[in-house]
Amino acid sequence: MIDIRFLRENPEIVKQNIKNKFQDRKLPLVDEVIELDEKARAVQQEADNLRANRNKISKQIGALMAQGKKEEAMALKEQVAKDAKKLEELEEQEAQLQEKIRQDMMAIPNIIDPSVPIGKDDSENVEVQKYGEPVVPDFEIPYHTEIMEKFDGIDLDAARKVAGNGFYYLQGDIARLHSAMTAYARDFMIDRGFTYCIPPFMIRSNVVTGVMSFEEMDAMMYKIEGEDLYLIGTSEHSMIGKFIDTIIEEEALPKTLTSYSPCFRKEKGAHGIEERGVYRIHQFEKQEMIVVCKPEESPMWFDKLWQNTVDLFRSLDIPVRTLECCSGDLADLKVKSIDVEAWSPRQKKYFEVGSCSNLGDAQARRLKIRVKGKGGKYFAHTLNNTVVAPPRMLIAFLENNLNEDGTVNIPEALQPYMGGKTKIQ
Repeated sequence: MIDIRFLRENPEIVKQNIKNKFQDRKLPLVDEVIELDEKARAVQQEADNLRANRNKISKQIGALMAQGKKEEAMALKEQVAKDAKKLEELEEQEAQLQEKIRQDMMAIPNIIDPSVPIGKDDSENVEVQKYGEPVVPDFEIPYHTEIMEKFDGIDLDAARKVAGNGFYYLQGDIARLHSAMTAYARDFMIDRGFTYCIPPFMIRSNVVTGVMSFEEMDAMMYKIEGEDLYLIGTSEHSMIGKFIDTIIEEEALPKTLTSYSPCFRKEKGAHGIEERGVYRIHQFEKQEMIVVCKPEESPMWFDKLWQNTVDLFRSLDIPVRTLECCSGDLADLKVKSIDVEAWSPRQKKYFEVGSCSNLGDAQARRLKIRVKGKGGKYFAHTLNNTVVAPPRMLIAFLENNLNEDGTVNIPEALQPYMGGKTKIQ
């Protein structure tokens, strides 16, 4: 959510930003907010005048009563009663106007960074850099679930009977590999100075609307029936929510946290869930990283975060590349985003395994995460990035480490987490 003062003073910049994100349907919201804001401020001024007048009259009533002028005092009391009723009406009107302004402002996208390429959707994202040499072996690589099934490592049929499509049972060495990856990612981030955290796996609605747009919420979140609770779609939601309505001393920044959690997603609009795959699923586990920092430091932290993911994948000998997300592919709260994609030897192309985002002060403004500095209070900047999401990491890992004889190599960095094994066979 952008600052309403910025919108008042720069409506054309806000409108151009909406056009750059190809959301022209939202253009009328800018003029609507300006009109509503003018009405709200006029109503507030009228209410303030009534309050000031009430205070003035109250003093007059006291003076008149002291002078024995009861009739004059009672006449003023009647005026105060009328003003009180009017004031109540104005306060209700102002509350309604402010709520409508808030709803409109939450639908207006955040101002994107000038460096973001302009494009309609993810097909226009821009490759930044490749890391590692993509290899296509001279033997056929099976589909990832076929590799897992040869190790008796996955049971999709049983999961389908229990929960439907988009779920799985992992077992044996594949399940162990899954846990090894999250443990390795945890320690990798701890070694980089991040504090390990296990957050709540459910959050309240005010946190949900604080960390994401309404469109994202509808497409992703599962609601707990009868309660003001949602299952998290990714742990950054509850991790950023940890700082809701707080004032952080400037000297205590940055806050750098890495978290583990299961994640739950409806995947609405994802064109169905694969029956024989774990690329897009309703439930998965994830290691995440978040940063809360001073505004001037967020570009530096943005580069550090995506580099962490690149370094982790390269430590496991998996080739990756980074993509700059174009304007139309950015969620409404994001200022800038870079996706990390891993190489798939089977598909002979890269696929997304993580996403790094700088949200500026949008989440902090919604959640009231403020910083107390020498010059006063201001809103913090928040960032998040995927360390590793094992279902997709499993795909990249198995395809890039598969041998012709069907065994899978375990890179040296991961061997301590696999009981010293050098291969799965």
